[in-house]
Parts: sequence; structure tokens; C-alpha cells
Amino acid sequence: MCRHLAYLGPEEPLGRLLAEPPHSLLRQSWAPRRQRHGTVNADGFGIGWYAPGDPVPARYRRAGPIWADLSFADLARVVRSGAVLAAVRDATLAGADAEAAAAPFASGRWLFSHNGVIAGWPDAAAPLLPALPPVELLSLQARTDSAFVWALVLDRLRSGEAPERALGEPVRLLARAAPASRLNLLLTDGDTIAATAWGDSLWYRTEPGRCTVVASEPYDDDPLWREVPDRTVLTASRAGVLLAPLEHPAASPTPDSARAGAPPSPKEPCR
Repeated sequence: MCRHLAYLGPEEPLGRLLAEPPHSLLRQSWAPRRQRHGTVNADGFGIGWYAPGDPVPARYRRAGPIWADLSFADLARVVRSGAVLAAVRDATLAGADAEAAAAPFASGRWLFSHNGVIAGWPDAAAPLLPALPPVELLSLQARTDSAFVWALVLDRLRSGEAPERALGEPVRLLARAAPASRLNLLLTDGDTIAATAWGDSLWYRTEPGRCTVVASEPYDDDPLWREVPDRTVLTASRAGVLLAPLEHPAASPTPDSARAGAPPSPKEPCR
């Protein structure tokens, strides 16, 4: 049910992050290794990236599979960024809302993706409708569960909540309203990453002080990859990663401290 990835680090061509690794997001669109629900992510894709000096990200989204997009290879070859969020989509309802339903969703400096499903959508979400101002409901970018989750998160971000709480509280509310939901959320503003693991796989790879990648699954077999425990909220920057249990929001976060092996030379690409 979708695969996504967020990267913070030295500027790299998009292709080096999304297409060149042996199990890249491009390959995960047809051959994911750790996807628990669905097998092919062919119902759209999107890439969001930040340019130096501009806090508002650019996006490239399409309704079809990433492997069939004739412009992706050129875009991935020439566009460079130090902050990226990308996703490939396995739709609950294929074809719904075309590329408007493809992550990343965006507002201001934020990029967002949802890997999962609200069980019983849309009826199961009814108890949460009063939590959103009517203007937010009328402004949904698509009629999908992912767009609704984004509206819940964005409303909290606009009220000043920290990214980890803006993700964590909607996950807890949705899980109570629809217990079988899968709610792996991914959020970045180009300087930080926040993510939740709830019902599907989530991994991270960090070289503190240099780069961090958070992804649905590893794009190579580097031993630096670590799996995030289920029902966890992750916060990250280029400096490293913090993990905290989602079911106990007051718990102290755990810093990343169990990396295997020495980090590669700074001259090597962060992948």
C-alpha cells in the first residue's frame, strides 16, 4: 500500500536517491521487498524537493506508474536537492482524482505522504469530521483517505503544534475510530523529518551530521539501515534520529545509538 522516502543531506541528483540504488523507490514501484499489503505501486507517484534559498518545495506528480513516465529519467538526472520527499502509490480506489491524489501533498514549506489506509473509509472517518473547520474539508486536494489525513495533520501544524505531535495525535484518533487502519505518515519541511510507523514497515539510515533517510523499506543492503518499531513516532534531521512510542506520548525519545559499522567517507554519496 504505497512506498515513500524522505532524505536530508548533501545535494544529490534525484536519480541517485530514487533510481540508482539496487532496491530504489523506482524498483519498489513494481518489486517491493517488505510491502505487507499490495504488490505493485502503479497508481501514481510524486516527488517533492527543495531548492537552496527557497523554503517552498517544488513538486512533480503523475497519475500513472513511475516506470512509464518518459520525463522522469531526465528530471532525475539534472535536478539536485538536499531535501526530498517522494512516493509511489498503490491506490485504494485506482484512478480516483488522478495526480491530485498522488503524494506528496503540500502546503507552504511542508510535504506529506501517507502509506496505508483508513479502514472503512469514508464512514469510519465520520467521528473526526468535527475536528476540522469546514473550509479545510472543502479544500481537500482529493477525495481520498490520504488527503483527509493530510488535512488533519495540516490543521495541527497551522495551530503551531510540533511536527511529531501533528502526526501522532491524528494517528491515535484514527486508530481509535478505525482500529484496522494503517497509518505510516511522512512529513518534512526541508530541515526536519517526522514519521510514524503504524501498521506497515518503516526504516531509517543516518550518518549524524551529514545525512538521514527515512523510507518504507531500505533501498540497498547497507548495514546502517534500522527498522522503526511499530507504533512509533520518528523525528529526524541531518544530525540524527529520535524515536518515541506513539501510544505513550509523554515518554522520552530514544536517540539513534545502535548503528553498525563506521560511516562512509564524506566524499561518498549518502546512499
